[in-house]
Amino acid sequence: MKLSIIIATHARPESLARLLDSLAPQLVADRDELFIAENGTPAPSSVAAPFPLVHLHDPRRGKCRVQNRAIAAAVGEILVCLDDDLVASPDYLAAVERFFTVYPKFAAMKGRILPAEDPVTKAGDQAPYLDLPTVDEGEEVIEVRGVLGANMAFRASALKVVGPFDERLGPGAAGHEEETEISRRLRRAGFRIGYAPAATVYHDVDPARASRERFIRIARERGYCRTLHEPHSLDAAVTAVIIARIRLAIAKLIHAPIARIAREERRLAVACGILDGVRGRVA
Repeated sequence: MKLSIIIATHARPESLARLLDSLAPQLVADRDELFIAENGTPAPSSVAAPFPLVHLHDPRRGKCRVQNRAIAAAVGEILVCLDDDLVASPDYLAAVERFFTVYPKFAAMKGRILPAEDPVTKAGDQAPYLDLPTVDEGEEVIEVRGVLGANMAFRASALKVVGPFDERLGPGAAGHEEETEISRRLRRAGFRIGYAPAATVYHDVDPARASRERFIRIARERGYCRTLHEPHSLDAAVTAVIIARIRLAIAKLIHAPIARIAREERRLAVACGILDGVRGRVA
């Protein structure tokens, strides 16, 4: 089973090098092809890899745009999409291949994503604001509703049916939700998505990300992005904001732990973002 590994990257040369180092021993010359899909930098970065690769570059911001170029060029039966701030487990690619071989009912894979270091050790009591894209749904393969952009894979045949990523969404464009949107299209077309616990990657833990302001901004962007691909009414959006404000006020009143406060702040920011999008559409 031929794999096409697509690594989306933007201005993270050191992180990208760590990911490539973790993948290099796993790549099989007559099975795999590797794409570096770089966006938003004036010129292509220098990439040293002990394996032939295709380096695609677009100076414009937009992860989905350059990722779609790689998908169009790929010839693998399985398209593996990874972010650049990860390290792959030693048997990651074998686990991806095994998942799609053993479970032909699944057209897409949601891989496991764990923090590379203890978030609390790195960020202290601000760890809930790191907003790491973690995925850990246990040790068993199960059906899930969607993929997560940092570690996901698809049968090429399924993407030919539903089409590429929505380039309005994702980093460098509206910011988020590209994986949610494509997951919905897959399900609507009758395809199934599975969680693969053995396909594990480890996400960088950058304490600079532990910012409440950044956390709330990103959550509000996510809410706005939802309005680009989901229907939302003005009444429902206003109601969601009111409920979220009440929940946050109660959490603060009872002096809830910071983890709960952060969850309620995220809920409110997402609701506000949805309201932003709905009001913009109405206007």
